[in-house]
Amino acid sequence: MKAKIKEAILVEGRYDINTVRQVVDTVVLETGGFRIFKDDEKLNLLRRIAETRGLIILTDSDGAGFVIRGYLKGALAAGTVKQAYVPDITGKERRKRHGSKEGKLGVEGMRPETILEALQRAGATFEDTAPEPSREQITKADLYTMGLTGQPDSARLRQQLLHALKLPEHMTPNSLLDFMNATSTREEIQQALQSIARVEQNG
Repeated sequence: MKAKIKEAILVEGRYDINTVRQVVDTVVLETGGFRIFKDDEKLNLLRRIAETRGLIILTDSDGAGFVIRGYLKGALAAGTVKQAYVPDITGKERRKRHGSKEGKLGVEGMRPETILEALQRAGATFEDTAPEPSREQITKADLYTMGLTGQPDSARLRQQLLHALKLPEHMTPNSLLDFMNATSTREEIQQALQSIARVEQNG
């Protein structure tokens, strides 16, 4: 039985739609790749949907997917959009003769449980699920204190944290901050960083 969620989901193409619809029961729309940049009619539709029921953006984890995310983040009202991320997994979808430029599987090639986990981590509103209690927000100052920004080794540490959290390598510090505030507590992030430090110490 498919899980029902409140928000609509936005993916890049029609094969992605097929994959997501096998997992959840909700409205699933496509950007048509970069065509969304010039499609004012679709953009207005996405704004209305985002403002009325919420919108979850679920693009591929490659560079092109992040270009689309960045554009939509600026084009849609703050607070109406959630970001769901699939992990970096090397591979090629069966129907394709050649893999993507970066050699990563897209949304289309993900297992159902991976899609479901990505939506859960994005804070999707599942039917008959009680709302989570509010939590203290993680700030940019916290990122600095944790060593994730503004320090000589920050880029490397961020990459290690992204890998530990099964997030795409292209995520910017701001996107990582948004993700952490949607899915994690400060303590959980600190525990992940402590685990990374222990692994490094043990060589």
